[in-house]
Amino acid sequence: MIPPAFILVRPQMGENIGAAARAMLNFGLDRMRIVDPRDGWPNPKANAMASGAGRVLDHAGVFPDLAAAVGDCDYVFATTARNREMVKPVLTPERAMEQARALVAAGKRVAVMFGPERAGLENEDLVHANALITVPVNPEFPSLNLGQCALLVGYEWGRQTQEVVPEVMNLARTEFAQRHEVEKLAEHFEERLEAAGFFFPPTKADGMRLNLRNMWGRLNLTRAEVQTFHGMLRQIAYKLKVQGGE
Repeated sequence: MIPPAFILVRPQMGENIGAAARAMLNFGLDRMRIVDPRDGWPNPKANAMASGAGRVLDHAGVFPDLAAAVGDCDYVFATTARNREMVKPVLTPERAMEQARALVAAGKRVAVMFGPERAGLENEDLVHANALITVPVNPEFPSLNLGQCALLVGYEWGRQTQEVVPEVMNLARTEFAQRHEVEKLAEHFEERLEAAGFFFPPTKADGMRLNLRNMWGRLNLTRAEVQTFHGMLRQIAYKLKVQGGE
């Protein structure tokens, strides 16, 4: 599989080129193409901003015009924040990278174009694109920095090409308590609460115990937490016994 190339069209600031390189490498993308950079190439400011992603810049291709940069591509996406009134599909970054994954898996060469910082891609640039990518941003302030835009598209590419678990629980070298351990904790609590006269009046005691058992079941306690609760109860009982003896 050949991952998409990110094509920076007439970028103006070296810092933004470097930021785009960092964003690309964050998500395993390293094929950068640069079209007619304003300040020439190589650009020391780009390397300074890349901060560890210099290899993306080292292997970046530099092209005199956009036609040359996309010449070997089978499918090209173009990022834009404005309604261009063109007969082209307009996709979210998520949908675009879903399509890109399918194209790349089929052996196609895919590219994503990003426009210059001042005004983005011109309509003359967009004739080279098969589809447009538009980020659903605040319509009153739709402008995105070049590096930010590259990061958004790169993130969606990463999501489409690897299994990302949406939520994990960091157990910090412990594990969830087994049900019998939670039951023992519930019994320990009820024992101490019974001694303290908590289950009153007797007619409501069964319902109170049931509510407590439901609470313990919802908490998803770890073994370490169960042991901590046992220790707390034992210490409280010990202190009460000592104070009662005094």
